[in-house]
Amino acid sequence: MRAGTRWILAVAPILLACSAETPEQSAPLSAQDTFWSAIEELCDQAFEGTLIEAPAGDTAFAGKALVMHVRQCAADEIRIPLHVGDDRSRTWILSRTDHGLRLKHDHRHEDGSEDEVTQYGGDTAGPGSAQVQEFPADTATASLIPAAATNVWTVEVHPDRIFAYALRREGTDRRFRIEFDITRPVPPPPTPWGY
Repeated sequence: MRAGTRWILAVAPILLACSAETPEQSAPLSAQDTFWSAIEELCDQAFEGTLIEAPAGDTAFAGKALVMHVRQCAADEIRIPLHVGDDRSRTWILSRTDHGLRLKHDHRHEDGSEDEVTQYGGDTAGPGSAQVQEFPADTATASLIPAAATNVWTVEVHPDRIFAYALRREGTDRRFRIEFDITRPVPPPPTPWGY
């Protein structure tokens, strides 16, 4: 056997081993994984929001300071309290499921007890995009709040620009949207009620 051939046969397995990619390296992140990672990048930070759109006659949010705090980040759950003025009753809970992502709304009273209307939301119905995920109302929500059966919540993360939370009620003109400037963190607000 010639020396050159022996060298190729000796080196080939090493070259193949070095160039082989593990499944983790070769599989690109899904849109939902990229979306999740973008929110994780915001963990432990708080941001001021601007009310962009609200139903006519809204008094719950109009004219009030809006601050979101990406407060708790785990592998399968992210908790984001939304402070509306001095009201610390609202927390958005994003979690991973076997089929996608879930958004729930945790509403608490000042004493920490759950509100009558709480844990409503829904699961993603498709892959969405790296910046936008939609959560149509689930059956539990339709039972709890019949008028919200056609709700679709949207969470958007546009890195180095904005985080947005929105709601639309299909078949109606009910729309709601808050945008948070994630380029300018603010001091974290007080602990939300119930936490």
